[in-house]
Amino acid sequence: MTIDLYFHPASAPCRGVLLAAKLIGVDLNIKHTNVAKGENMTPHFLKMNPQHTIPTLDDNGFYLWESRAIITYLFNKYGKDDSLYPQDPKKRAIVDQRFYFDMGTLLQRYIDYFYPSTFFGAPADLDKLRKLEEAFGFLDVMLAGSVFAAGDSITLADASLAASVSTVDIVGIIDLKKYPNVNRWFTACKRTLPDYEEANAEGAALFKQLVDQYAVRKLQ
Repeated sequence: MTIDLYFHPASAPCRGVLLAAKLIGVDLNIKHTNVAKGENMTPHFLKMNPQHTIPTLDDNGFYLWESRAIITYLFNKYGKDDSLYPQDPKKRAIVDQRFYFDMGTLLQRYIDYFYPSTFFGAPADLDKLRKLEEAFGFLDVMLAGSVFAAGDSITLADASLAASVSTVDIVGIIDLKKYPNVNRWFTACKRTLPDYEEANAEGAALFKQLVDQYAVRKLQ
């Protein structure tokens, strides 16, 4: 029996799930889903996920969406290495906080700044850029004195954050060298996360390619 993940490699949340699954050691059946072609609007997909978002998980009829919920579900059902998502309430709370920071602050501020001007023709909003830079400053402080996002060993939070940071980094709007702790941590993630190139870097490069193609079309 297979665990299906409806997925597109350009999506940072999708790649975060894939990186986490590699950490956990669970195999996913990747079902490439082209949102631009409406493949997330079919009756079958809407039955699984009425919000029609990716990533969406189908674990033998159990449907789940929102990437961090998928990540923690996969660990809770299939995980064996408790260091990835510690049982200790305080340690687990730190991992959860990093998840929520990634979802609600870091990635959201990136989307708020980058998407309107890149995809919808709005003027660049420098206030939103400063908010994104502030988020990277927050992350830099969080990473002071620890190797990974929630301590000195890698956790599920690193998978989610690495997917987001790689997406921001590859489009060149943030200079990671200005955030030495983030830069150091990101380098460690690229070395440590299993199958990082295939699971994440290639998809981030695809996202950059799509952004560049979109920019060319706007100029024509």
